[in-house]
Amino acid sequence: MPIKQVYNLYLSPSRSYVRKLKNLLGFVPGNVRLYQMAFRHKSVAILIKDGVKNSNERLEFLGDAVLGSVIAELLFKLYPYKDEGFLTEMRSKIVSRANLNQLSRKLGLNELIEYDARMISYPNKQGSLLGDAFEALVGAVYLDRGYQFTREFLLTRIIKPHVDIHTLEITETNFKSRLIEWCQHNGKEVAFLQIDNPEGESNKLFSVKVVVDGEDCGIGRDFNKKSAEKLAAEKACEYLKVFTDFTI
Repeated sequence: MPIKQVYNLYLSPSRSYVRKLKNLLGFVPGNVRLYQMAFRHKSVAILIKDGVKNSNERLEFLGDAVLGSVIAELLFKLYPYKDEGFLTEMRSKIVSRANLNQLSRKLGLNELIEYDARMISYPNKQGSLLGDAFEALVGAVYLDRGYQFTREFLLTRIIKPHVDIHTLEITETNFKSRLIEWCQHNGKEVAFLQIDNPEGESNKLFSVKVVVDGEDCGIGRDFNKKSAEKLAAEKACEYLKVFTDFTI
């Protein structure tokens, strides 16, 4: 074990926190501050510079990209004869907020999350808090240990023991249908609108915005219009807290 990790585990002022991380994650972190930030919700963050706070939002952004890459590679190899649309939908099922919420609970990440209980509900309730922390954790592992370590961590420690991909394959997680049903039940109008792509994006990419009662609730982008609508619907469900856990 590298000297820095030995210090973190046995001698550092944060050693009790490091040991808790080791029990949850299966390895000793190097840069402990990254993991502390990964579990710091914006409700308890402080301003650093130019409007940026020391919350987990930036790590969440990075972790989302790394997680998506690892899952895309896994599915590409696991389903060599499936088309792009199938692979996109399977990836969406695995990285959906509901599934990431469940993974966070299974790993016990809720024990580490810092948040202001006066501003948000307890993290074991449905919401984005747990899933956001999971993605931020992935970002922290990536910065601390690199892509290859993060890839192996996700595949062997997270996906293999906790995600039943073949069950997900036959599980319906159509967020668009779920959103429409929710809107009908609550007397709200919903619309899926194709919008212009951001400057520099491929003109083959579809961008779809979900509008509920005149409010923008989510945008999805994909090379398949139906997939873009599903991604937008998932973000709208997250925004509106239209959640249903799916078995993973």
